[in-house]
Amino acid sequence: MTERGASPEDPWVKVEYTSYSDNSLDPGLFVESNRKGSVVSRANSIGSTSASSVPNTDDEDSDYQQEPYKESYKDRRRRAHTQAEQKRRDAIKRGYDDLQAIVPTCQQQDFSIGSQKLSKAIVLQKTIDYIQFLHKEKKKQEEEVSTLRKDVMALKIMKVNYEQIVKAHQDNPHEGEDQVSDQVKFNVFQGIMDSLFQSFNASISVASFQELSACVFSWIEEHCKPQTLQEIVTGVLHQLKNQLY
Repeated sequence: MTERGASPEDPWVKVEYTSYSDNSLDPGLFVESNRKGSVVSRANSIGSTSASSVPNTDDEDSDYQQEPYKESYKDRRRRAHTQAEQKRRDAIKRGYDDLQAIVPTCQQQDFSIGSQKLSKAIVLQKTIDYIQFLHKEKKKQEEEVSTLRKDVMALKIMKVNYEQIVKAHQDNPHEGEDQVSDQVKFNVFQGIMDSLFQSFNASISVASFQELSACVFSWIEEHCKPQTLQEIVTGVLHQLKNQLY
């Protein structure tokens, strides 16, 4: 007979059944024991697998003890970064406040924005404009200083020349007593200019600038020739001689 629950083709069951049947043992007990053994082995294998999958509690304790240290280190880094950022922002704010206090145009009230606080862009633009204004003023002052230095140099030269004239006059006090006086010189100059002005006034037309330019050149070519000027000067000198003597 074949055991129920086991196939007749199973060689192991067949051999065991034959061997135990020879020894007058119940083959059903043998099959049942085999089944129990397989169940126990499966349970042991499942238990070992479960035990290996369970994490080590000692490692968990060590990780739990190290976790507060990591968190405190991150907190310190975050706090240091926050403090550095706050210092940077405070420095920028102080810089803008200093610009508003230094630049005069930032202190003037802009009616277009009312009483609102000046933005950083407006503060920077006003600062740039003020710096450009200062550069222009500096350039202008440098040009004025250069002009004044030239004037000072010319005055120094004139001073040296007059000092030489005074010294020469002091060395020879009687020199120049027979020279022509300044009044006589002025009378000669006045006579020459009066004669030239009479011819100038009679020849020049001021209807337009073009006509004036043409008349001036014509008058110079006609009345300012060397021979004409010589005649004028000679006549003035004869006239002045007759007045003096």
